[in-house]
Amino acid sequence: MAVLATAARKPAAKAKPAACFEQQRPAGIINAVQKRWSMPLRSLGLHLALRLAASVAVLAGLSGLAIPSATAATVVALGASNTYGKGVARSEAYPAQLQAILRAKGVNVHVVNAGINGDTTEGMLNRLDRVVPGGTSAVILQPGGNDRRKRSADRTGEIENRLHARGIPMVMLPNSALSGLPHQPDGQHLTPEGYHMLAEEIAPQVMAAIGH
Repeated sequence: MAVLATAARKPAAKAKPAACFEQQRPAGIINAVQKRWSMPLRSLGLHLALRLAASVAVLAGLSGLAIPSATAATVVALGASNTYGKGVARSEAYPAQLQAILRAKGVNVHVVNAGINGDTTEGMLNRLDRVVPGGTSAVILQPGGNDRRKRSADRTGEIENRLHARGIPMVMLPNSALSGLPHQPDGQHLTPEGYHMLAEEIAPQVMAAIGH
């Protein structure tokens, strides 16, 4: 009986709860996942940062291109057929070639071709306010020879006075400026090369008129 009593009083050894190991597994898994993905995530962050930096660099480069902006000086070429460019492509007329020459010199400018074949100075005066908007930096006036042929009054002085009242400088392009330059077979209108030479000749005057 004594032996049985002693055995009864001795508590049975309790097994270590299996839950202890189970409680530690989630933390271990989390640590393993963190270690597994921390490097890829850092690499992804670096990759995105590099992509962003590259995009910024591209945009910065584009901003430095010579693209005409809203701040470009506006020059209006007002005249008749030798301003319009009769017999040649519009890109070969002197206003377009003048624009290319000035931009090559670093001048941010837009040259508007407001020439009309057969126009007189009276016609130019009548459309002056329409083709020369506010903010125009300069006007190149090519009167042409249609006043004489059509027996129309010379309105050159009135055009100059109106531009002066508006504070717009004028560069005169007389018929004498066309002499000695390459002409088309009609003897009146210039060839593309002639228009290029004319544009080169008046470029310094235009630059001075717009403050360059």
